[in-house]
Amino acid sequence: MNFRLFAPLFAAFWLAAHAARAAEDDASRLPRQELTPQILFQFLLAEIAGTRGEVGLAVEAYRDLARNTRDPRIARRAAEIAFYARRYDIAIESARLWIEVEPESALAQQMMTALLAAAGRIEELAAHLSRQLAAEKAGAGFGPSLMHLNRQLARLPDKRATLRLVEQLTVPYTDIAEARFARAQAAHNAGDQALAVAEIDEALSLRPDWEPAALMRAQLAAKVVDALDFLGRFVSANPKASEARLAYARLLVGERRYADARREFGELLAAAPDNVDTIYAVAVLSLQLNDLKAAEAHLMRLIELNSPEINGARIYLGQIAEEGKRWDEALKWYEEVAPGAQYLPARLRIAHVLVRQGKLDEARRHLRETAAADPRERTQLLIGEAQLLREAGRHADVFAVLDGGLAAQPDQPELLYETALAAERVGRIEQMERNLRRLIELKPDHAHAYNALGYSLVDRNVRLDEAQALIEKAVQLSPQDPYILDSKGWLLFRRGDTAGALEILRRALALRADPEIAAHLGEVLWAAGQRDEARKTWEDALKANPANAANETLLGTIRKFHP
Repeated sequence: MNFRLFAPLFAAFWLAAHAARAAEDDASRLPRQELTPQILFQFLLAEIAGTRGEVGLAVEAYRDLARNTRDPRIARRAAEIAFYARRYDIAIESARLWIEVEPESALAQQMMTALLAAAGRIEELAAHLSRQLAAEKAGAGFGPSLMHLNRQLARLPDKRATLRLVEQLTVPYTDIAEARFARAQAAHNAGDQALAVAEIDEALSLRPDWEPAALMRAQLAAKVVDALDFLGRFVSANPKASEARLAYARLLVGERRYADARREFGELLAAAPDNVDTIYAVAVLSLQLNDLKAAEAHLMRLIELNSPEINGARIYLGQIAEEGKRWDEALKWYEEVAPGAQYLPARLRIAHVLVRQGKLDEARRHLRETAAADPRERTQLLIGEAQLLREAGRHADVFAVLDGGLAAQPDQPELLYETALAAERVGRIEQMERNLRRLIELKPDHAHAYNALGYSLVDRNVRLDEAQALIEKAVQLSPQDPYILDSKGWLLFRRGDTAGALEILRRALALRADPEIAAHLGEVLWAAGQRDEARKTWEDALKANPANAANETLLGTIRKFHP
């Protein structure tokens, strides 16, 4: 359909609809417009011009129409079109006409503010807002109007100028907390944190129990500990300040003070027992604190309330059941997870539970029969199956599964990476290198592809110059990755820089207590003659996680030096 051919018809319908609405409006407020041929002609001319992209003609036509009719609806349309065309002079003229004929219109006042700000006419803007605030002072909405000031001035690019304007406008109202809040907000936007803090403190002195000001004061705190201290005192003095308590609880979570956070969320829950967001937060915190009984009770409550987080609750309940080795119960919860973000993780958990029941073949069949919404999900299912086989020590099968998946999606990045690692395990070194080089071609910023290829060379003690270039590139892309640092440390050791290797490997182990990093650090310590520390490093790794006792690299290293 050619819209331009039908534009006059659409425009006629639009005008007819406006005429119908005018009949319903208060006659004392809106003028009665007779639809004369001249008005219809100008209206159609403006609309058709706009449709054809002749915005300048549309602007002029609507301005004339607004002047001739003095109809607030047409004045509004004229202002909007001129604003769109950035003809601010005409837009402001039309908005003024709109305010003249409909002075009580808040929308007209807001448009005038936006237009003056966009045009950078600061003096006129100041006068306009000053009159508007003075007119609203006696009303109940005056506080919100002051709070809205900064949003109205958001189009002004110079934030220091905005701050000066807000200060000027609020001079008569500095005994009102909202005015101080507006000043604090403008100062914060302008980068003057000291002034922002001073102004928000003034707001709180005027209204000590005012939550918005308390929340902003916490936001302006220089350190998290200062924000926690302030909010802790505020909620203690104002026990019903739920928004401030919620902010306090979230900050406690961020600082990993889980017990304190759970106490605060508990207070929120006591005030609103059916608030699903709070119940969910308390459940997760209970899990963090290993209070599985409390977590289970809260998660069951989420299911009773049919919470939007019901699938997440089912996942957690399945994990709690797994922790208690209640396999059938875990399967029941995972199977109840509906399609959505949690569906694929639940299907993967089902496979892990089946393996723990000794049903590896059934677990593989389950993953293969799981419907995938897209190729990405099918890739995750393949990698999940490979992981089950890897944990069972069936490395040839791992390679076969991944290589088969890669044949169907030869440039799939995750499959290229995973298949490369599996290929190395079964001695297919050339394929490992080919896959990783292809991955680097496809994703030049894939730090772990550079690292895997470089580490493989280092571990085989071949082409160390090439390995160094690859690992340095990986470090450049991800300088704090513990596995990449481990590769760098191992490279330094191979090149005879024992002191440098120790420094890097200690740093890597501090970032992540991984058994393979511990194995490498222990071997370098042993070579450096620091054998007691080497033994302690290996022993700590074994104690840190029962699963580490099955790590081939760690066990092989210990047997090599300390049978």
